[in-house]
Amino acid sequence: MDGVITNVTSGPTFYIFSFFISEYQRLLILITVLLIYVMICSGNLLIISLVSLEPRLHTPMYFFLCNLSTLDIMYVSTTLPKLMYICHTGDHIMSYTSCMTQMYFYMTFTDAEGFLLTSMAIDRYVAVCFPLHYSIIMNKQTCFLLILPAWFMSFLNASIIICFITNLTYFGLVDVANFFCDLKALMNTSSSDASSLKLYIIVNVAFIGFIPSCLILASYVRIIHTILKIKTSVGRWKTFSSCSSHLTIVIVYYESAITLYLSDSLKADVVLSLMFVTLVPMLNPLVYSLRNRDIIRALHIIVHRKTTRFLK
Repeated sequence: MDGVITNVTSGPTFYIFSFFISEYQRLLILITVLLIYVMICSGNLLIISLVSLEPRLHTPMYFFLCNLSTLDIMYVSTTLPKLMYICHTGDHIMSYTSCMTQMYFYMTFTDAEGFLLTSMAIDRYVAVCFPLHYSIIMNKQTCFLLILPAWFMSFLNASIIICFITNLTYFGLVDVANFFCDLKALMNTSSSDASSLKLYIIVNVAFIGFIPSCLILASYVRIIHTILKIKTSVGRWKTFSSCSSHLTIVIVYYESAITLYLSDSLKADVVLSLMFVTLVPMLNPLVYSLRNRDIIRALHIIVHRKTTRFLK
């Protein structure tokens, strides 16, 4: 296929993970990724189940957490199963349709993660700064008004980027130097002018990345300012602990995203992308389970309830 010009609209194929690894390394990656995938899915499914089954967790905070866990499962499911398939079979080829579909959902879920973390920051801001009016402000309508536009903008943004990508031209079999169809990798292998797409990405980063991060930062500035006004150290710590899990996830998410965005090494991108895809979904259930008394209490109640019914 060398020397043959193929337009993406005619259905080129993509070679994923296009650098040499031995059979032993493939097996090692397969086992590691499988364990990570199972841990992510089981941990987030546990949170979804607890929030659904325990009425005490039917609050705005856990509504957003349940959405985050659902998103994390879908997020890792767009990339890790294909990586495991490649490691198991050694088949690195991906069709045009599969590549575009994977990229579309990956970008959608990445954007939705940032928007959802912003909604959770707003929820924490209202809870800390306006505790007496929290239940009135953060009602069901407000929660859905924070969630639905986030999903809409995420799907819209991914659709626009896919429209740009489908107008790019490639030579022969396309080498994608990553473990999934990554936007940066596809732009680097295109033979046509991608300046319009690069310009849109700059604007996109400002809108999708900068504005949500500013809202999160502003929320936590007000939260910290309110916490410092609390007279007792016990009260300050109790209030801060209600935000610490979310703050941990936010720091990891944005630090990983910024590091990946600023990277100029294709080989480093593979490692950074794997960290970006797996770190937040893996930490989410751990952080919220180990550092959240409500989740632990709900787990004990449900286990006790199920054990009692079984013994009867």
